[in-house]
Amino acid sequence: MCGTCHDHHGDTPSVAASAASWGGDGPEARIVVVGKGGAGKTTITAVLARLLARRGCLVIAVDGDEQCNLGPALGLTPESLARAIPITEAGDYMEEKTGTRPGTGGGGMLRLNPDTADVVERLGVIGPDGIRFLLMGAVRRAGGGCFCPETALLAAALSDMRSQRGSVVLLDTHAGVEHFGRALARGFDQAVVVVDHTANSVQVGMDTATLAGNMGIEVIHLVVNRVRTDEHLRRALCYVAERGGYPFASVHALPYEDAALEAEPAVDELLEGSGLASGIGSLGFELVPFPTRHQFLVGQP
Repeated sequence: MCGTCHDHHGDTPSVAASAASWGGDGPEARIVVVGKGGAGKTTITAVLARLLARRGCLVIAVDGDEQCNLGPALGLTPESLARAIPITEAGDYMEEKTGTRPGTGGGGMLRLNPDTADVVERLGVIGPDGIRFLLMGAVRRAGGGCFCPETALLAAALSDMRSQRGSVVLLDTHAGVEHFGRALARGFDQAVVVVDHTANSVQVGMDTATLAGNMGIEVIHLVVNRVRTDEHLRRALCYVAERGGYPFASVHALPYEDAALEAEPAVDELLEGSGLASGIGSLGFELVPFPTRHQFLVGQP
């Protein structure tokens, strides 16, 4: 694979091999990004992934949104995205791991705890800055038969990614809280709740934070996105207080950036010199336990 654009075929080190190159001592974190639709979760996840990768982290970025916007935001080319196989559509892989193909879960014995330690290497692709990218795909009900194999495989895949030593897993989710209903985020270390300054957005964020806490995610951060004025931040925090408050581990305000729309879909133009990147960079130091603040630098794992 080309070390510059990360888009050519070739021998690609596995996640385990890459972690081993650091002696297994790379920073580790398991982070799920949640919130109301349109709050900016995907942009924040993509910038965070790129910045952490540039600091030397082995990043696994997982797109859990059925709209599949994380890959383009990360800067993957259409050719790379075409090679990424959604977990729920990988029929051969699913049958190998669970004993049942997608949509046919009624027959045979379903393995509920399949070994998916190889899921990133077999179904994912490598993107800019060496990020490992994986698509969860959709679990469809209408006309699709039993969806138990898909759910079992997704849950197992996320569980096995949580056990990858020396890696940072970022899970970008779709709008709302349904992913918690499927318990797919169970066992993640931290949650980032993204809101804007509107009452509805804060309400969804508070509901999501409560559900995350109920699932055992003890460290939950609040990000108020697209803040244009001090009044925007004050209003969002007042809405939080009016709804009973929450013991967030940290609170971050990210500025509104016209460049975020101009750079769409990829975040490359936001990575250096933008207030958004600066704010997300500070969030990154809260999320990932670097041994020292400057130990992991670009190209220096």
